[in-house]
Amino acid sequence: MIPTYVFGFPTGEEVGDYLAVDLGGTNLRVCLVSVQGEGKFEITQTKYRLTEEQKHDDGQKLFDFCAECLKTFVDTNLVEEEGGLNLKPGETLPLGFTFSYPCTQEKIDHGVLIRWTKGFGAANTEGQDVAEMFRKSLAKYELPVTMTALINDTTGTLIASHYVNPKTKIACIFGTGCNAAYMEHVKDIPKIKNLAIDDSADMAINCEWGAFDSFEHEHLPRTKYDVIVDESSNKPGEQAFEKLISGRYLGEIMRLVICELIDEGVLFLGQNTYKLESPYVFETAFLSLMESDPTDELLMIIGIFSHFFAVETTLAERQFFRALAMLIGRRAARLSACGIAAIVSKMGYLDEGCLVGADGSLYNKYPGFADRIHEGLVDIFGEKGRGIMTCHAEDGSGVGSAIIAAMTKARKESGLYLDV
Repeated sequence: MIPTYVFGFPTGEEVGDYLAVDLGGTNLRVCLVSVQGEGKFEITQTKYRLTEEQKHDDGQKLFDFCAECLKTFVDTNLVEEEGGLNLKPGETLPLGFTFSYPCTQEKIDHGVLIRWTKGFGAANTEGQDVAEMFRKSLAKYELPVTMTALINDTTGTLIASHYVNPKTKIACIFGTGCNAAYMEHVKDIPKIKNLAIDDSADMAINCEWGAFDSFEHEHLPRTKYDVIVDESSNKPGEQAFEKLISGRYLGEIMRLVICELIDEGVLFLGQNTYKLESPYVFETAFLSLMESDPTDELLMIIGIFSHFFAVETTLAERQFFRALAMLIGRRAARLSACGIAAIVSKMGYLDEGCLVGADGSLYNKYPGFADRIHEGLVDIFGEKGRGIMTCHAEDGSGVGSAIIAAMTKARKESGLYLDV
């Protein structure tokens, strides 16, 4: 539960051009967001693919790559024909940096990385101020920008979703990782009591709920396959909730079940199954395809196993794979519903109902994921649970980051809480 120093929801009156850099689990995204007020905005964006080498190379090199991509974007989209940016002397563009990994923050433009998640492991970064590292890279490329805010993608999704629809009170990401954010009353945040912020203020909280039940493993029911996923990961013991829910791990859970049944002589009799033996070779997208296969013969599943793993399947095996995919996907969605329910209960949103802005590849692309969340909420709360609805949070981290940069700029110009 990390305070974000994002004070309250947007007013809807925020306007201006803002840059956003979003370092996600798979891509780096650079955006120019024209915030127009009243829930309206225009966005220009470019995505840059992150390689596995970049995720595990030196941390400063990773931020240099981010700055290099930002420079390419600025040169392509913002430089006028005469060869210069349309800025007054000394003027810079405000930048929101969406950094989707757990950080401790003492102010909004600062953040010390607690630990990498989502398969990242860049050296010399954990325990460092990543905002300062990124500023160093921005200076190296002489970019005319001021990093105004360092935010988590989930916080950005909360702000962007509320900006578009003020009924949104919670935001969740279900993608390579999983997380949630909500708006808390400052009087109920003990860890920032020393900052003398007005008790009547509200502040967004980055839950980092992917880390729930880490190390002790006292609360979440884990199967033997979950234990293997955890112990063989690059961060054993950590991100326990995330390893049951996020798109990074669901395919691997299924692969482990399949491999156990191959070893027991139940599946693919007499066939060479070596292609299934490599960790993470079975993508979560395969589960999505299996569940959405409309054919009686389950032809999509035939294609997955023959094309990617060079094995033939019987109809009975294909029906089993589909049922297994449904179990894994349903469990992920229902566990996600538990997290949403916890926030709804804490903040007393049940009677009035609220929207939950949701984003991420699992939510957007996995068939039935949202419906299963809603089913779980009704199972927890009864009929009142129908008033808690998820909705698609389009482009939350880029737009949200820009709106937070706008809110922060306005807050500091008005002289409010300058030290944070």
